[in-house]
Amino acid sequence: MHLHDRAVIVAGGAGALGSAIAARLAESGAQVIVLDARAADPERLPAGALSIVADVADDGSVAAALSTSVDRAGKIWALVNCAGTIHSEPLVSLMPDRRRHRIETWESTIRSNLTATFVLTSHVAEHMAANRTKGVIVNISSISASGNPGQTAYSAAKAGVEAMTSVWARELGPLGIRSVAIAPGFVATPSTDAAMSADALAELRRRTPLLRLGKPEEIAAAVAFAIDNDFLTGTTIAVDGGLVL
Repeated sequence: MHLHDRAVIVAGGAGALGSAIAARLAESGAQVIVLDARAADPERLPAGALSIVADVADDGSVAAALSTSVDRAGKIWALVNCAGTIHSEPLVSLMPDRRRHRIETWESTIRSNLTATFVLTSHVAEHMAANRTKGVIVNISSISASGNPGQTAYSAAKAGVEAMTSVWARELGPLGIRSVAIAPGFVATPSTDAAMSADALAELRRRTPLLRLGKPEEIAAAVAFAIDNDFLTGTTIAVDGGLVL
C-alpha cells in the first residue's frame, strides 16, 4: 500500500517507539494522526501531523478521536497499535511486603496493551469496512509473547495481541483489510529502562546474537514494510536481533 496523502493512525505515537514509527510513515508521505493519552511533544511530531489526546482503551474516547481524525484527514487507511506499557513483576515473590502479583498491575497492563488494541481496532476496522477501504492494521507485539519470566501480565497481553492479529486477518481479509503483528525484541527506550534493571538489560545484550538492544527506527522500518507489502497478513514478524527467550 502506498501511503502518500493517506491518513494513518499511530496509537501511542507520543512515546519513543511510537514517535519513530510516526516519523517513518510521515517520510512515506502519510498524513499521520497520533493518538496518545498525553499530548505529543511538538518537536517529535512529524510536520503536518495531527495529535489527539485520547484513552485508546476507552470506547467513548476512541469514538470521539476517530470522528475528529476523519473530519480532519479523511478516510483512515492504516492503523498502528503501539499504545501500551511494559511491566515486570513476578507471579510470586519472597519479599515480605508483596508475595503475589498484584491484581491492580495485572489489570492495568492488560488494559493498556490488549484492551486498547481491541477497542481502537474495532472502531477503525468498522470505519474501513463501511468505506470499502482496503486498509491494514499493524499491531505491536513483543518477544515476550512467547513467555518471559517475570512478565506474566505483559506476556499474556502480547500473546493476546498476536492471537487477535491472526483472527482479524481471517475475519477482515475478505474485506480487503490486512492484519499484521510486529514483535520487537528489547528496544532501547525509556520505558524499557524503567521496566528492567541495568543488570537484566546487560544480560539481554549478552544473550542477543547482535550483542545490543534494538533501535526504535529499526522497528519503524518493519512497520513500514508490513504496510507496504499487500500480500502480507495474519503473521507476526520478529525483529529481535536473534534473541530467543
